[in-house]
Amino acid sequence: MLIPRQITNLIDGVRPKLYGDGRNVRDWIHTEDHSSAVWAVLTKGRMGEAYLIGADGECDNLTVLREILKGFGRPEDDFDWVRDRPGHDYRYAIDSAKLRRELGWRPARTDFAAGLAATVEWYRANEAWWRPAKAATEAKCRAQGQ
Repeated sequence: MLIPRQITNLIDGVRPKLYGDGRNVRDWIHTEDHSSAVWAVLTKGRMGEAYLIGADGECDNLTVLREILKGFGRPEDDFDWVRDRPGHDYRYAIDSAKLRRELGWRPARTDFAAGLAATVEWYRANEAWWRPAKAATEAKCRAQGQ
């Protein structure tokens, strides 16, 4: 939720917020790579097997937010720190070796900065699609105190 929420908030002129110390690590994957991995599992995977989907794109939230700000031409410190959510996972470690080995899948979009820039442009060009979903998501987050 970090990337779409920060991008859409910036489009709306809302100052970004970052939970905790920003060092929470995620394995970021381009949506098209994720979709192609799911397709590989559906069409080539063995019934009953679990396949982890990852792109070896580990990066902490602070670095991601700074890259988003850069894409908007804003200073890298142009955000507010907020108290971390209780129970917020520090790191998601994904080992997609089985997916790659057994199904031959590989991520095609591994340039994080390029993928993020394309994502920002997509959000700018498709407000009619995402705006209603964002309103519903923000209402849910407010109800949960986020």
